[in-house]
Amino acid sequence: MVPELPPLPALTRSEGELVDCYLEVVDLLGKINPSRTTDTYRALRAAQALVGRAAELKEALTTMHMRGETELHHATLGRALRVLDGERRSALATVTPDPGVPPSH
Repeated sequence: MVPELPPLPALTRSEGELVDCYLEVVDLLGKINPSRTTDTYRALRAAQALVGRAAELKEALTTMHMRGETELHHATLGRALRVLDGERRSALATVTPDPGVPPSH
């Protein structure tokens, strides 16, 4: 049985669009990440899609700003990103650790 996810926090329509667009961009960056991918065609397709998704992200932020939503409520948006697996998805956009170097603490 799959564990039940916590509910998404209440978001405005614009905040929901921002979170969705941000995660789409992160997913594409993960597919492009040269430290993780071995397929140039897949990376190329993701890079091509990134242009459109970045424009949608910009539009979501523009809409928020034009509506007077001048602050990002990072605690609430962060909860939404965590519920939507944003930590794992964002990790795919980071450089993979060097297996020969021990992690620093």
